[in-house]
Amino acid sequence: MSMPPQDGQWPYQQNQYPQQPYGQQPPYPQQQYPQQQYPQQPYTQPFQQLPPQQPPKKGRRGLIIGLVVALVVLLGGGGTWFALSQRDSVAAGAATPTEAARNLATALSGNDVVGMVGALAPAEAKLLTEPIGQTTDELKRLGILKPDANPQALTGMQVKAENLTFDEAAAEQVNDHLTITKLTGGTITVTADPSKLPLSDRLMEQMPAGEGPQTETIDIAEEVADSGEPVRIATVKVDGEWYPSLLYTMADYALRDENEPWPTTSIPARGANSPNEAVKQLVQAALDADVTRVIELLPPDEMAVLHDAGPALVAAAAEDAEPSGAKLLDLRTETSAVPGGTRATVTHVQIESPAGETYTVTKKGDCYEATGEGRTEELCADFVTDNIESEIGSSVPEEVTQVLRHLSSGILGQGLGVVTTEVAGQHYVSPLRTFNELGLTVLRSLQPEDIDALLRLAE
Repeated sequence: MSMPPQDGQWPYQQNQYPQQPYGQQPPYPQQQYPQQQYPQQPYTQPFQQLPPQQPPKKGRRGLIIGLVVALVVLLGGGGTWFALSQRDSVAAGAATPTEAARNLATALSGNDVVGMVGALAPAEAKLLTEPIGQTTDELKRLGILKPDANPQALTGMQVKAENLTFDEAAAEQVNDHLTITKLTGGTITVTADPSKLPLSDRLMEQMPAGEGPQTETIDIAEEVADSGEPVRIATVKVDGEWYPSLLYTMADYALRDENEPWPTTSIPARGANSPNEAVKQLVQAALDADVTRVIELLPPDEMAVLHDAGPALVAAAAEDAEPSGAKLLDLRTETSAVPGGTRATVTHVQIESPAGETYTVTKKGDCYEATGEGRTEELCADFVTDNIESEIGSSVPEEVTQVLRHLSSGILGQGLGVVTTEVAGQHYVSPLRTFNELGLTVLRSLQPEDIDALLRLAE
């Protein structure tokens, strides 16, 4: 792999993105979608047709990259697991990309959890920290965590970074708000001690006995020498300051794995006028295999990375993604506030198949009623557990059946919740917040006795 020119000049610099800097919402015109056109010329082949990449020289390379991601995602730093539950803003940016990456290392070396969270891009910091309070409460209710477990200091892992060095001359300026810094030296030491986790006593009893803390130190310079390239950490510019970014770092490595450069254009955000309309338009875009419209409906702040990488994603899906031919006739939701957004619970969906057949699914209490092809069926908890038992057989223990009944009744009762966010008066579907809400839906469905039952099965 060729290294970047030492003068830091990259061809990317001549191609400025049309959208505003990361984290800002420009006043996009609300024109009809067919009028939007995005250049696809740089991408003529889907990712799967690209030639295979050479494997790294050492298997520990993946560990290095994973640890860098862990640094950015809040693991480590003073022996913490997660931190800063539901804090509005702790962001503190830097004047340059390299300084932003160094701030992260300084926070780790100083066991400064607040500083580490503050080093992240503001939208990502909120995305990662806002749901922590709800998750911790549910884990306490289920008896997984101790009642006094503190989400700001859940111990068990410590990551210590020392003497980290960066090659500033080799930093890649992708555009006016994205620069890839290059980590070339220093050490990262990871210490895991499960006995320090604030798990309940019954869970601690399940931990293997006699195992003390496990520590591994990685010499970055040795790994860089073996692999032939530095570790890449993406930094983004928000409101004039630079921050390290978890999502851009992951996207940068994904593009490199496919031999794809960062696109020279982006897909602008174009939301809807309500949470319900945002969900409805995204479902229809998915049915139409319209990847561009799907990306337009993602939040321009927390999902800015997908807007910037969007043309590559569109090109990759071009040959495989085919419209279903189905038409969304109606979609209704009930909304409720959740940390950082709005939960849009789907209560009614009506779809017309390519053959012209109409199918309807409606939420009724703790059940869903499905109508189509001249038949109507109710999907309730008993229906789900009975079908699972018929597939597995009568040997299913009663306590397992009870767990399944709690899960199915709880999930059906709460309904499918899609989380939307509002930016500059427009509503967008948040995929990561929706994924987190699905996890919370499962946790809320379980009862403490279900955890006991699962633990007994594991013995």
